[in-house]
Amino acid sequence: MRISIIAAAVAGALTFGTSALAMTKAEYDASKDRIEAEYKSAKERCSPMSANAKDICQAEASGNEKIAKAELDARNKPSADASYKARLAKADAEHAVAKEKCDDKAGNVKDVCLKEAKAGAVAAKADAKVLLKTANANQVAAEKTATARAKAGEKGAAARQDAATEKRNADFAVAKEKCDVFAGDAKAACIKEANARFGQS
Repeated sequence: MRISIIAAAVAGALTFGTSALAMTKAEYDASKDRIEAEYKSAKERCSPMSANAKDICQAEASGNEKIAKAELDARNKPSADASYKARLAKADAEHAVAKEKCDDKAGNVKDVCLKEAKAGAVAAKADAKVLLKTANANQVAAEKTATARAKAGEKGAAARQDAATEKRNADFAVAKEKCDVFAGDAKAACIKEANARFGQS
């Protein structure tokens, strides 16, 4: 499998962000074993080749393994940093293959090829860094938002409690006022009932 093909799969896998569920140890170990098996198989396919074609094949096999392992780690322990490392692995792997392909050229054409390969790696790593910083900034913003939301919720709850107390006190005052039409035991009974209804002592 070519790195250019794997790259699409990795890019998709890295869109999970940090909310994805971590893998179980059994799942992680099984995936790691599969990656190593695929790497050995890929290296064996390179054996019949020769010269630069073999070098390219081996670079692709090695790159695919590194990408797969980094992507596995990102799924096992999701984080912005893990996603960043997986993107770096992809950039390094593609750069290694691109450099090997340049060996088929000569002179200025080869020099240009190498510069382009390097530029591609630099661009990919720069993009990865932007995504990392953006993810970190979003996380900080989310934490601040959550804190602000919690504080707002607390203030709202306190305000609602104060309002309820004020309403209860006002209603109690009305109830007591209504008791003034009575006298003696009837008035006392009315006030007692009002106290009980509004939780007054």
